Amino acid sequence: MKKAWLAALSVVAGVAQAQAQAPAPLPSPPSSLRVILVGDSTMATKSGYGDALCARFQPEVSCLNLAKGGRSTKSFRAEGLWDQVMALLRARPAGQTDVVLMQFGHNDQPGKPGRSTDLQTEFPANLARYIDDVAPTGARLVMLTPLTRRSFDAQGRLDNALRPWAEAMIRVATEHRVPVIDLNAISHAAVQAMGEAEADTLAMAPKPIDAPAQGASSPERAAGAANPVFDRTHLGAKGAQVFSAMVAGQLPVAMPELQRWLR
Repeated sequence: MKKAWLAALSVVAGVAQAQAQAPAPLPSPPSSLRVILVGDSTMATKSGYGDALCARFQPEVSCLNLAKGGRSTKSFRAEGLWDQVMALLRARPAGQTDVVLMQFGHNDQPGKPGRSTDLQTEFPANLARYIDDVAPTGARLVMLTPLTRRSFDAQGRLDNALRPWAEAMIRVATEHRVPVIDLNAISHAAVQAMGEAEADTLAMAPKPIDAPAQGASSPERAAGAANPVFDRTHLGAKGAQVFSAMVAGQLPVAMPELQRWLR
């Protein structure tokens, strides 16, 4: 089973490589690198893969995980979290390259008051505004489509309700010539290949005996799973390692100059 999902990962990774919009190389190698993670709970500390991704950079890289549970393209800005990121980018020291890795989508979906955005209008407009904000600072932006959820139906098929948000992000990134990693496609293929039993070991907490069976989705904490709980969205240590490896493998494709900064 492990070989099957690794094979699926390699196939989809090839597709993602073709989709990545590689930016022009820097005129000279930067003397230092700072990576800033922006996103929701699936990237955040304790519930996502962000800290594990930071650990995959060389020790001299400054990697700040500013992702926060429950946030969307709308609420991350509305709560002033984006202002903090922009303050860092504007204060960038000479010789340092700043790279922002941005993943949204989970909380932009319907049913989340104060967070949801319209897929056809608001969501792409919000993404484009982030791109416009970053450009004058000289920082580099890489977009990541939303990490897959891990809920299977009764026939063993993995749901991918996030796919429309992934495709919208790819369209915006392509139009604005910003590199994009299709993490949604890569992670969905890998989780589908590994199956429900193995996928459930990626959760924040062990699956309880009375957990929902196939085809049912367990409840998720609205605040972004601040405490260990079994669900099929957030990640424990094993899940963080699995998905951070996927992202680290794609970063040099999206931005080749990052290769020298990875372990």
